[in-house]
Amino acid sequence: MKFTKMQGAGNDFIVLDNRSGEIRENEYSALAARLCRRRLSIGADGLMIVLPAQGIGDYAMRFYNSDGSLGEMCGNGARCIARYGYDRGLAGDIQRIETTAGIVVGQRIEENLYCVRLNDPTAVETEIGIPWDGQILSVSYMELGDPGIPHAVLELPEWDMMPEDELRSLGAYIRSYAAFPKGANVTFRKRLGRDHVKAVTYERGVEDFTLACGTGAGATAAAMRLRGEIRDETLRLDFPGGELQVSLSVEEDAVCDIYLTGPTVVVAEGEYLGR
Repeated sequence: MKFTKMQGAGNDFIVLDNRSGEIRENEYSALAARLCRRRLSIGADGLMIVLPAQGIGDYAMRFYNSDGSLGEMCGNGARCIARYGYDRGLAGDIQRIETTAGIVVGQRIEENLYCVRLNDPTAVETEIGIPWDGQILSVSYMELGDPGIPHAVLELPEWDMMPEDELRSLGAYIRSYAAFPKGANVTFRKRLGRDHVKAVTYERGVEDFTLACGTGAGATAAAMRLRGEIRDETLRLDFPGGELQVSLSVEEDAVCDIYLTGPTVVVAEGEYLGR
Protein backbone atom coordinates (compact mmCIF):
# COMPACT_ATOMS: atom_id res chain seq x y z
CA MET A 1 0.00 0.00 0.00
CA LYS A 2 1.71 3.20 -1.18
CA PHE A 3 1.40 6.30 0.99
CA THR A 4 2.56 9.89 1.26
CA LYS A 5 3.39 11.47 4.62
CA MET A 6 2.82 15.24 4.84
CA GLN A 7 2.73 17.89 7.51
CA GLY A 8 1.50 21.45 7.80
CA ALA A 9 2.83 23.47 10.77
CA GLY A 10 3.56 20.19 12.54
CA ASN A 11 0.07 18.75 11.97
CA ASP A 12 0.98 15.48 10.22
CA PHE A 13 -1.05 13.28 7.91
CA ILE A 14 -0.93 10.09 5.88
CA VAL A 15 -2.36 10.39 2.37
CA LEU A 16 -3.67 7.41 0.39
CA ASP A 17 -4.82 7.67 -3.22
CA ASN A 18 -7.90 5.46 -3.47
CA ARG A 19 -9.38 6.77 -6.70
CA SER A 20 -9.15 3.22 -8.05
CA GLY A 21 -11.40 1.94 -5.25
CA GLU A 22 -8.86 -0.69 -4.20
CA ILE A 23 -9.57 0.00 -0.51
CA ARG A 24 -13.17 -0.62 0.51
CA GLU A 25 -15.02 2.13 2.35
CA ASN A 26 -15.80 -0.10 5.31
CA GLU A 27 -12.04 -0.50 5.86
CA TYR A 28 -11.24 3.22 6.16
CA SER A 29 -11.81 3.62 9.90
CA ALA A 30 -9.77 0.61 11.02
CA LEU A 31 -7.06 1.51 8.52
CA ALA A 32 -6.77 5.02 9.95
CA ALA A 33 -6.43 3.71 13.50
CA ARG A 34 -3.79 1.20 12.40
CA LEU A 35 -1.68 3.51 10.23
CA CYS A 36 -1.76 6.52 12.57
CA ARG A 37 -0.34 4.76 15.64
CA ARG A 38 2.90 6.41 16.71
CA ARG A 39 5.97 4.12 16.96
CA LEU A 40 3.94 1.02 16.05
CA SER A 41 3.12 2.16 12.52
CA ILE A 42 3.65 5.17 10.23
CA GLY A 43 2.16 7.54 12.79
CA ALA A 44 0.11 10.68 12.16
CA ASP A 45 -2.62 12.97 13.47
CA GLY A 46 -4.95 11.77 10.73
CA LEU A 47 -5.50 9.86 7.51
CA MET A 48 -6.67 11.51 4.28
CA ILE A 49 -8.09 9.33 1.52
CA VAL A 50 -8.24 10.78 -2.00
CA LEU A 51 -11.32 9.75 -3.98
CA PRO A 52 -12.95 10.65 -7.30
CA ALA A 53 -15.16 13.73 -7.25
CA GLN A 54 -18.88 13.09 -6.92
CA GLY A 55 -19.95 16.62 -7.81
CA ILE A 56 -18.31 19.88 -8.86
CA GLY A 57 -14.96 19.27 -7.15
CA ASP A 58 -11.67 18.39 -8.80
CA TYR A 59 -11.47 15.40 -6.46
CA ALA A 60 -12.76 14.33 -3.05
CA MET A 61 -10.98 13.84 0.28
CA ARG A 62 -12.20 11.83 3.23
CA PHE A 63 -10.56 12.67 6.56
CA TYR A 64 -10.18 10.28 9.50
CA ASN A 65 -8.78 11.10 12.93
CA SER A 66 -6.04 8.98 14.43
CA ASP A 67 -8.58 7.06 16.54
CA GLY A 68 -10.41 5.98 13.38
CA SER A 69 -13.33 8.40 13.75
CA LEU A 70 -14.54 10.25 10.67
CA GLY A 71 -13.71 13.96 10.72
CA GLU A 72 -15.73 16.56 8.85
CA MET A 73 -12.62 18.31 7.54
CA CYS A 74 -9.18 19.48 8.67
CA GLY A 75 -7.72 22.88 7.81
CA ASN A 76 -4.05 21.94 7.77
CA GLY A 77 -4.97 18.64 6.17
CA ALA A 78 -6.82 20.52 3.43
CA ARG A 79 -3.75 22.67 2.78
CA CYS A 80 -1.62 19.54 2.52
CA ILE A 81 -4.10 17.76 0.27
CA ALA A 82 -4.23 20.85 -1.97
CA ARG A 83 -0.48 20.52 -2.46
CA TYR A 84 -0.88 16.78 -3.05
CA GLY A 85 -3.57 17.46 -5.64
CA TYR A 86 -1.41 20.02 -7.42
CA ASP A 87 1.73 17.85 -7.33
CA ARG A 88 -0.21 14.86 -8.69
CA GLY A 89 -1.86 16.85 -11.47
CA LEU A 90 -5.36 16.43 -10.03
CA ALA A 91 -5.96 20.18 -10.09
CA GLY A 92 -4.35 23.50 -10.91
CA ASP A 93 -3.27 26.45 -8.78
CA ILE A 94 -6.86 26.91 -7.60
CA GLN A 95 -8.84 23.79 -6.82
CA ARG A 96 -12.13 22.62 -5.35
CA ILE A 97 -11.95 19.73 -2.89
CA GLU A 98 -15.04 17.79 -1.87
CA THR A 99 -15.08 17.07 1.89
CA THR A 100 -17.65 15.85 4.40
CA ALA A 101 -18.07 19.49 5.49
CA GLY A 102 -18.63 20.72 1.93
CA ILE A 103 -16.50 22.14 -0.86
CA VAL A 104 -13.12 23.51 0.23
CA VAL A 105 -11.27 25.84 -2.14
CA GLY A 106 -7.48 25.52 -2.07
CA GLN A 107 -4.87 27.78 -3.65
CA ARG A 108 -1.16 27.35 -4.35
CA ILE A 109 0.75 30.51 -3.42
CA GLU A 110 4.32 29.22 -3.58
CA GLU A 111 5.90 25.78 -3.88
CA ASN A 112 5.20 24.87 -0.26
CA LEU A 113 2.82 27.67 0.78
CA TYR A 114 -0.87 26.90 0.40
CA CYS A 115 -4.10 28.62 1.36
CA VAL A 116 -7.58 27.15 1.83
CA ARG A 117 -10.93 28.79 2.35
CA LEU A 118 -12.46 27.39 5.52
CA ASN A 119 -16.19 26.85 5.78
CA ASP A 120 -18.23 29.69 7.27
CA PRO A 121 -19.11 29.47 10.99
CA THR A 122 -22.47 28.06 12.05
CA ALA A 123 -24.05 27.43 15.46
CA VAL A 124 -22.10 30.39 16.88
CA GLU A 125 -22.17 31.13 20.62
CA THR A 126 -19.77 33.95 21.42
CA GLU A 127 -19.82 33.41 25.18
CA ILE A 128 -20.56 30.30 27.20
CA GLY A 129 -19.66 30.13 30.88
CA ILE A 130 -17.97 26.88 31.87
CA PRO A 131 -17.15 26.24 35.56
CA TRP A 132 -13.62 25.10 36.34
CA ASP A 133 -11.67 25.08 39.60
CA GLY A 134 -13.83 27.71 41.31
CA GLN A 135 -14.02 30.09 38.34
CA ILE A 136 -16.16 30.57 35.25
CA LEU A 137 -14.29 30.31 31.96
CA SER A 138 -15.62 32.41 29.08
CA VAL A 139 -15.66 30.11 26.05
CA SER A 140 -16.74 30.78 22.47
CA TYR A 141 -18.25 27.94 20.44
CA MET A 142 -18.85 27.53 16.73
CA GLU A 143 -18.85 24.97 13.98
CA LEU A 144 -17.05 25.51 10.69
CA GLY A 145 -19.27 24.16 7.93
CA ASP A 146 -22.62 22.37 7.93
CA PRO A 147 -22.27 19.69 9.16
CA GLY A 148 -19.49 21.55 10.89
CA ILE A 149 -16.28 20.97 12.76
CA PRO A 150 -16.99 21.93 16.40
CA HIS A 151 -14.60 24.32 18.12
CA ALA A 152 -14.37 25.85 21.58
CA VAL A 153 -12.00 28.81 21.98
CA LEU A 154 -10.93 30.62 25.13
CA GLU A 155 -8.40 33.18 26.27
CA LEU A 156 -6.10 31.63 28.88
CA PRO A 157 -3.02 33.86 29.23
CA GLU A 158 -1.23 31.42 31.54
CA TRP A 159 -1.76 28.30 29.41
CA ASP A 160 1.89 28.02 28.40
CA MET A 161 2.96 28.21 32.05
CA MET A 162 0.57 25.53 33.33
CA PRO A 163 1.73 21.96 34.01
CA GLU A 164 1.04 19.95 30.86
CA ASP A 165 -1.12 17.38 32.64
CA GLU A 166 -3.28 20.13 34.15
CA LEU A 167 -3.78 21.80 30.77
CA ARG A 168 -4.55 18.43 29.17
CA SER A 169 -7.17 17.72 31.84
CA LEU A 170 -8.79 21.09 31.18
CA GLY A 171 -8.76 20.46 27.44
CA ALA A 172 -10.37 17.04 27.88
CA TYR A 173 -13.00 18.51 30.22
CA ILE A 174 -14.07 21.25 27.80
CA ARG A 175 -13.84 18.87 24.82
CA SER A 176 -16.57 16.71 26.38
CA TYR A 177 -18.58 19.48 28.08
CA ALA A 178 -22.32 18.75 28.10
CA ALA A 179 -23.19 21.88 26.11
CA PHE A 180 -21.24 20.50 23.14
CA PRO A 181 -23.17 17.41 21.95
CA LYS A 182 -20.64 16.68 19.19
CA GLY A 183 -17.70 17.30 21.49
CA ALA A 184 -15.29 20.05 20.48
CA ASN A 185 -11.73 20.82 19.55
CA VAL A 186 -10.46 23.18 22.25
CA THR A 187 -8.06 26.03 21.48
CA PHE A 188 -6.35 27.96 24.26
CA ARG A 189 -5.05 31.37 23.21
CA LYS A 190 -2.75 34.01 24.64
CA ARG A 191 -2.58 37.53 23.25
CA LEU A 192 0.89 38.59 22.05
CA GLY A 193 -0.04 41.73 20.13
CA ARG A 194 -2.86 43.51 18.32
CA ASP A 195 -3.07 40.87 15.58
CA HIS A 196 -0.88 38.14 17.06
CA VAL A 197 -1.67 35.25 19.45
CA LYS A 198 0.01 32.15 20.79
CA ALA A 199 -2.24 29.09 20.68
CA VAL A 200 -2.48 25.36 21.24
CA THR A 201 -5.37 22.98 20.45
CA TYR A 202 -6.63 19.87 22.20
CA GLU A 203 -8.12 17.91 19.30
CA ARG A 204 -11.19 15.72 19.33
CA GLY A 205 -10.38 12.36 17.75
CA VAL A 206 -6.70 12.66 18.66
CA GLU A 207 -7.65 13.19 22.32
CA ASP A 208 -4.50 15.14 22.97
CA PHE A 209 -2.71 18.30 21.92
CA THR A 210 -1.44 18.54 18.36
CA LEU A 211 1.32 20.80 17.08
CA ALA A 212 -1.21 22.91 15.17
CA CYS A 213 -4.88 23.00 14.18
CA GLY A 214 -5.95 24.87 11.05
CA THR A 215 -9.68 25.00 11.72
CA GLY A 216 -8.82 25.87 15.33
CA ALA A 217 -6.87 28.85 13.99
CA GLY A 218 -9.87 29.89 11.88
CA ALA A 219 -12.28 29.51 14.80
CA THR A 220 -9.95 31.52 17.04
CA ALA A 221 -9.79 34.42 14.60
CA ALA A 222 -13.57 34.32 14.09
CA ALA A 223 -14.28 34.22 17.83
CA MET A 224 -11.94 37.12 18.58
CA ARG A 225 -13.46 39.21 15.78
CA LEU A 226 -17.02 38.54 16.92
CA ARG A 227 -16.12 39.41 20.51
CA GLY A 228 -14.56 42.69 19.38
CA GLU A 229 -11.11 41.65 20.56
CA ILE A 230 -9.48 42.27 17.18
CA ARG A 231 -10.30 44.90 14.59
CA ASP A 232 -7.96 43.80 11.84
CA GLU A 233 -8.99 41.24 9.26
CA THR A 234 -5.77 39.23 9.59
CA LEU A 235 -4.52 37.29 12.62
CA ARG A 236 -1.17 35.55 13.08
CA LEU A 237 -1.18 32.48 15.30
CA ASP A 238 1.92 30.85 16.76
CA PHE A 239 1.29 27.15 17.33
CA PRO A 240 3.92 24.76 18.71
CA GLY A 241 4.47 23.49 15.16
CA GLY A 242 4.77 26.86 13.43
CA GLU A 243 2.94 29.99 12.37
CA LEU A 244 -0.41 30.11 10.59
CA GLN A 245 -2.20 33.15 9.23
CA VAL A 246 -5.95 33.68 9.06
CA SER A 247 -7.77 36.38 7.13
CA LEU A 248 -11.52 36.92 7.27
CA SER A 249 -14.37 39.27 6.45
CA VAL A 250 -17.42 40.42 8.42
CA GLU A 251 -20.81 40.99 6.82
CA GLU A 252 -23.88 41.96 8.85
CA ASP A 253 -22.19 40.89 12.11
CA ALA A 254 -21.35 37.45 10.70
CA VAL A 255 -17.85 36.18 9.91
CA CYS A 256 -17.28 34.82 6.42
CA ASP A 257 -14.54 34.26 3.85
CA ILE A 258 -12.07 32.69 6.32
CA TYR A 259 -8.76 31.90 4.63
CA LEU A 260 -6.03 29.81 6.26
CA THR A 261 -2.46 30.16 4.97
CA GLY A 262 0.65 28.27 6.01
CA PRO A 263 3.47 25.93 4.99
CA THR A 264 3.17 22.37 3.70
CA VAL A 265 5.90 19.73 3.69
CA VAL A 266 6.09 16.38 1.90
CA VAL A 267 7.87 14.33 4.56
CA ALA A 268 8.12 10.94 2.89
CA GLU A 269 6.69 8.63 0.27
CA GLY A 270 6.77 4.88 0.66
CA GLU A 271 4.93 1.60 0.95
CA TYR A 272 3.21 0.32 4.07
CA LEU A 273 4.00 -3.35 4.64
CA GLY A 274 2.58 -4.01 8.10
CA ARG A 275 3.96 -7.50 8.33
